[in-house]
Amino acid sequence: MIDGQGYEARLTLGALAELEVALGADSLVALVERFESNRFSSRDVLALLLAGLRGGGTVMDAATLEHARIEGGPMAAARAAAELLARAFSVQA
Repeated sequence: MIDGQGYEARLTLGALAELEVALGADSLVALVERFESNRFSSRDVLALLLAGLRGGGTVMDAATLEHARIEGGPMAAARAAAELLARAFSVQA
């Protein structure tokens, strides 16, 4: 829930490519490792959420998300970002 409204988020291949560029990441594996070891930054969380929202079909810019009220606060935002990343790399049967 962002500013009281629910959104769908997913990391599509295009969203993952956007994420690599936005974070200047050497690889997405490095980003996964940062989340797994709790060494991620607020910039990582924002970039992941924004890429996921765009992958889910939402048109939103970074400035809007930066100033939005995310239900559950920063910790909920970090959990949502980590879940997006985990789901993007999980094998579905």
